[in-house]
Amino acid sequence: MAIAMHRLRRLFWLLALVAAATHAQSSNEHRTRALDARADRLQQDGQTQPARTPTPQQWMREQQDAARVSELLLDQAEHLHGLLPQYLFLRERHDSDSGRAFRAIFGQYLGWYQTFVGDYPGAERSFSIAQPLQPDDAPSPLAAPGVWRARPAPDSIARLAEGRRAVFFNESHNAPLTRTLTVRLLARLRAEGYDTFAAETLYHADSAALMQRGYPVAASGFYTREPIYAYMVRQALTLGYRVIAYEAESDAKGDAREREQAENLYRRAFSGHPDARLVVNAGYAHIQKQGEYLGGRSMAEHFMRISGIDPLCVEQTMLYGRLDPADDHPYWTAVMRALAPTQPIVFENAQGRPWSLRRGQYDLSVFFPPQHLVDGRPTWLALGSMRRPYPVSAQEYCRNDLPCLLEARAMNDPHAAVPFDRVLLTAQQPVSALWLPPGRYRLSVRDRDDALLRRSYIRVDRIAPAPATSTRKTAPGAWSEAD
Repeated sequence: MAIAMHRLRRLFWLLALVAAATHAQSSNEHRTRALDARADRLQQDGQTQPARTPTPQQWMREQQDAARVSELLLDQAEHLHGLLPQYLFLRERHDSDSGRAFRAIFGQYLGWYQTFVGDYPGAERSFSIAQPLQPDDAPSPLAAPGVWRARPAPDSIARLAEGRRAVFFNESHNAPLTRTLTVRLLARLRAEGYDTFAAETLYHADSAALMQRGYPVAASGFYTREPIYAYMVRQALTLGYRVIAYEAESDAKGDAREREQAENLYRRAFSGHPDARLVVNAGYAHIQKQGEYLGGRSMAEHFMRISGIDPLCVEQTMLYGRLDPADDHPYWTAVMRALAPTQPIVFENAQGRPWSLRRGQYDLSVFFPPQHLVDGRPTWLALGSMRRPYPVSAQEYCRNDLPCLLEARAMNDPHAAVPFDRVLLTAQQPVSALWLPPGRYRLSVRDRDDALLRRSYIRVDRIAPAPATSTRKTAPGAWSEAD
């Protein structure tokens, strides 16, 4: 575990630099304008130092210095006992330094932990990648009326996956919205014959134990600490997938890391299983099929060269709504205004060929509908219709000892299991909801020192409970240990 985290911290340092400085291969001129615009907006909110315009070389050096500081802070946080103390430590350090480079880098680190504690809007406020129109973007699907038609993404992807050997999905690590469609498609892909699932930053050392347990723990991976990611892995196991890890186990960076990932993926998926059919979840451009990536090739391109398999590559990180509308891709804005979809959509032509924002790099692009918040939490946590909201309040569960962290685990799961959901209650957000599949759960409440404040038992019914906006003291479906 310690070795895996040491290697992953090296990876995070690189990820932060790449995401903050070069995502989507923005030109230096555009990147500087975007940074200045974001800095101006943050400065107006009193969040940053006065804006200035560094040269690209200065900006990179500032980010490198900030990344080193961020690594030290992450290391200090990981030595604290309990997730809430770790998060609060990172939150306080983030708020104490308003430097642009530090916020650009450390905001991503903080955002990961905000997803871990269930604060998804907070994660997007801490780190979000703007999606301006790029020179290599395909024409909008709305630009040729009658050529492209909108289709429900689950139906289209399931159809396109028929007969393929592999399907690769990407995600934005700070926006678990981009995991939700993958979770929803696992059952349909399993019914189609897919039998092997791989996810980024799973630890190979825990793979055998993970398969035996049937659920992730902290030692299973890094992003599996986030409940939706953990649920994705849990669902794969429940559906009978063979779950494998493919993360590089050396200190390789850039192209060498991408190649090692691809080699691990091919060997562990197909060695002894020549007829395996593979589903992969990875971050950002790790799944692009061609084009320079980190000075070389992406994991997917290396995989294609090694295996001879052409995967269906589904892009999910560019076309969803950001908290700041100025960061939205103009195509996304236009499609939402024209069609007002309520579920993820893709576009197809009359022959069934899918539209992709980046032709040649990805086979198709997903448009996610606008996010809606109820009591501070996004309703996409329903995962289609897989989960329901269960109202909670600080007055009932936390004894007004704030902040407090609520975690819901299945009755038979030990405390080590990553919970089905977590929610952070604060003085600013004392009423919220857990989003859970129907069933019975053990609810644990912990304070800022990781002390257990309360344990209770709840039931989520298959019929719709009271709305998540409810502030009643007694939540519907609650049951006692005596029941």
